[in-house]
Amino acid sequence: MTDEARRVSVTLPKGASAEVPLLIDHAAEPRAVVCLAHGAGAGMRHPFLAGLAGALATAGLTVVRFNFPYVEAGRRMPGRPADAVATWRAVVESAAGEGLPVWAAGKSYGGRMASMAAAEGGFGVAGLAYLGYPLHPPGKPERPRAEHLPAIDQPQLFVAGENDPFIQPRSQFDEVVATCRDATVEWVADANHSFEVKGQRRGADVIGARLAPLIARFVR
Repeated sequence: MTDEARRVSVTLPKGASAEVPLLIDHAAEPRAVVCLAHGAGAGMRHPFLAGLAGALATAGLTVVRFNFPYVEAGRRMPGRPADAVATWRAVVESAAGEGLPVWAAGKSYGGRMASMAAAEGGFGVAGLAYLGYPLHPPGKPERPRAEHLPAIDQPQLFVAGENDPFIQPRSQFDEVVATCRDATVEWVADANHSFEVKGQRRGADVIGARLAPLIARFVR
């Protein structure tokens, strides 16, 4: 069952505040809560996230989706990273009220913002799963977004498409993962950054749902 009734207040840097909605997919007998963030170009209702959340709920994990403040404000481009980090912290704190272990997962930008929160410390999650970690802009490996990853104490799961241009060359991605304290990679054969495979016509909800077993195994 999906519950759309809740909202969370977020204290942003410099004393500002925002309120973001939560979309909760309840597991019948949950063993953990997964907070799930959207990518830069889509909000929490994107079919990819909906399919993934539904499949995770079926696997026994309650899922909390949410929007970042820039989406609620009607903007297309992400705001300051500090705002996203503050939002992650507020959502995780709210999810902890369920009395279950809390894990963080995010598509691309959403996962990277979770990693930044974890690197700062005091981020109450048992582990982090990145769905297409955006290591660098496509074609610009000289601009990696990885300096903070070795500071993360929690286990990290990188779910990556073999043809994702955000992590090419592969050798650079492998080197970054090797710097992490506790990290594993799950490869999706022939998939791009959106986990689409050339020649296979599948809806985004189906693509998201097919990644659920990888996350469910990771949440232990």
